[in-house]
Amino acid sequence: MFKSYGFDFEDEQFTCQTNGVISDSIVQNWTISALECYKLNCNCEICPITKAKYSFKCQMKHIVDILLKTRGLPDEKAIMNVNSSNETTSDDIVA
Repeated sequence: MFKSYGFDFEDEQFTCQTNGVISDSIVQNWTISALECYKLNCNCEICPITKAKYSFKCQMKHIVDILLKTRGLPDEKAIMNVNSSNETTSDDIVA
């Protein structure tokens, strides 16, 4: 149970209110988060997001699958270069 602002919350996972539809904007390009998930072979058991016990169900493995089908294999150097040149990235948002 979590305590926040004087309220008790049950330890549960929330799913997005999108009926399982993944936004087109998040599957346009490879991000650092997607690359990390890909490098872990989408193994949620060893993922730091899972270990952090966020209150949502991560959808990154589905995003990686879509990216592989639409964008091909990730180019780590390009991903890191693009993200290092941006002050704010889409990786601040976890799927």
